[in-house]
Amino acid sequence: MVEKIYGFVLVTLLLASAAAGQQPLKLAQIISMPEVRGRIDHFDVDLRGQRLFMSALGNNTLEVFDLRTGKHIHTIRDLGEPQGVTYAPRSNRIVVANAGDGTCRIFDGRTYRLLRVIHFPSDADDTRYGASDGHVYIGYGNGGIGILDARTGRLIGTIRLPGHPESFQLASAGPLIYVNVPTAGHIIIVLNRDARKLAAKWTIEGARGNFPMAVDNADHRLFVVCRQPAEMLVLDTSSGRTVARSPCVGDADDMWYDAGRKRIYISGGEGFISVVEQRDRDHYRRVADIRTAPGARTSCFVPQLSRFYLAVPRRGSQSAELRIYDVEPSARL
Repeated sequence: MVEKIYGFVLVTLLLASAAAGQQPLKLAQIISMPEVRGRIDHFDVDLRGQRLFMSALGNNTLEVFDLRTGKHIHTIRDLGEPQGVTYAPRSNRIVVANAGDGTCRIFDGRTYRLLRVIHFPSDADDTRYGASDGHVYIGYGNGGIGILDARTGRLIGTIRLPGHPESFQLASAGPLIYVNVPTAGHIIIVLNRDARKLAAKWTIEGARGNFPMAVDNADHRLFVVCRQPAEMLVLDTSSGRTVARSPCVGDADDMWYDAGRKRIYISGGEGFISVVEQRDRDHYRRVADIRTAPGARTSCFVPQLSRFYLAVPRRGSQSAELRIYDVEPSARL
């Protein structure tokens, strides 16, 4: 009996030691942004050109960084509260969705020259690029997703929704779009982007404020973070059934699935990055809370570079920063 107790204590100490000594994200660089004020929203990346785009909503600017040198290289000014940004690699276009005036502005990816402005009814928000069709999808207003031809910059279609879309994700194979619509009763809408109509509607039970979302396409799992309470839900995409839950950072606005390391990274305004380990498709464990800064709730994970980028807004004596983390290899015990 004593040997069993000793063995249990020893394993516990080893686990605690490993957790303390190994962090999934290691801070590599901080880029100060003294000219950026107010809230910071979403990111996108140009892998070929090695650029990172950041929507500085409260500053009415889009900030551009060189990923090779780790330096700020350009600012696009006079935007209208930019929220979503998408880089379309086929056409070398930068698409910026603006909450303040409901516009979607399209810029030349080489010169940063404004090429076209698309007007939505209000609150152009999150954006996504469809690699299979070359289209850019924009959530907007009281309930819609607009579809842009990134090459021509023309609006080619819309899909109606029962409320404002927060985060949404495109399935990597097939025509489905998963959309968080918390204002419509904490539901997830599944859309068919080819038919441009509703495919399914799933209700979230026991949680509210469903904002960020990510997809594990291989295991047919959808990850959704709610703010009340602060937890991550795991849904089976074949049925919409919730199969697992895990506590996480509060006031989350971005999350990312790392398929290679079987991890989920969640950035929240509470001042942490929560890291959740995927043991298998139905079992998850919160393995780390990495301290950041209050309000630092938007981020970008680039698996091809093994880098995680976090936006820290200006607050009090804290200036705005872009924090760059190296993503450490997975080492399960």
